[in-house]
Amino acid sequence: MKRLYFLLIPALILASCGGGSQDKGDLANLKKQRAALDAKIKELEAGSKDSLSGKVTAIAVQEVQSSVFNGFIEVQSQINGDEVVNATARTMGTVNHVYVQVGQQVHKGQVLATLDDAVAEQQIKAMDPQIELAKTLYEKQQKLWKQNIGTEVQLMSAKTQYENLLKQKAVAQAGKDLNNIIAPISGTIDYMGLKVGDQSSAGYIRIVNTSKLKAEASLGENYIGKVKVGDPATLIFPDMNDSIAAKITFVSKAVDPLSRAFMVQIKLGNNEKLHPNMSCILKIANYQNPDAIVIPVSVIQKTATGEMVYITNGKTAKSVKITTGRNSNGKVEVLSGLQPGDKLIVAGFEDLDDGSRVSIM
Repeated sequence: MKRLYFLLIPALILASCGGGSQDKGDLANLKKQRAALDAKIKELEAGSKDSLSGKVTAIAVQEVQSSVFNGFIEVQSQINGDEVVNATARTMGTVNHVYVQVGQQVHKGQVLATLDDAVAEQQIKAMDPQIELAKTLYEKQQKLWKQNIGTEVQLMSAKTQYENLLKQKAVAQAGKDLNNIIAPISGTIDYMGLKVGDQSSAGYIRIVNTSKLKAEASLGENYIGKVKVGDPATLIFPDMNDSIAAKITFVSKAVDPLSRAFMVQIKLGNNEKLHPNMSCILKIANYQNPDAIVIPVSVIQKTATGEMVYITNGKTAKSVKITTGRNSNGKVEVLSGLQPGDKLIVAGFEDLDDGSRVSIM
């Protein structure tokens, strides 16, 4: 081919200069012909490497088709109680009784443990004789008043004395009740942090309302705006070989400054299979394209000018620049560059160049 090129150039030059009989139009035409020849020679030389060597690359292809593309976000999640409360002492003292244990069901208002209240109890008992005396004096004063004996001031004074002592006892009793550690909600004892002999400030008793469970997960801030309340989700429990279909019920509006993540939640209600602190996989379906071109992520090659893949007509490979969208589970959505029916090379593309000879396996 190169010999042809060198023979043609002198001929073209002689033709363009022969006897001055050619006009400028002929010269321009000849130049166009020479440019066309140059382009053809360059094209042949570009494909001559494989042609001369006889190299043919074995490939596998996949026909490009439109399909539904679902985008998912997968993240580790944990089951927690929607109501988790720590029952603590309301005053200082020493624990002298614990009435519950881990795993026990309790109801709201139930006494879980008590502190040593001997001093308070003695104070209350010491008031009983005073109250009894004041009551007797008041009742006698009432009888005298009915007989028009004594003054109204004496009657009111006896009544006031009696009522004040009753109020003082009520206050003392309320103070004594502070020595009781009360369940603020109904639920299950999840953690026992107190034992007999401990100081009340040493720990607490944790109660979980298992009738109100939720799944919680943290998502990186790059997902802000990509997840919203109502998005379909699936909770996958590999150890149970089970899953639960649900919807996102809460998306935090704030990003944690330390973890750079935000919280999402799914309220589950009561489920006998689930228990607080169980781990699972949260799979959020946050995107769908019903008519997408989807290809494996593995066939995409990065170049200085962007992303590309190879397609074939059955004999040669052709590089095609593509624009991609979302990806999920090893698949990526192609926004431009490919059409339904294209033969996408999915194996053997690693050693290909544009125009390489190929053979479909």
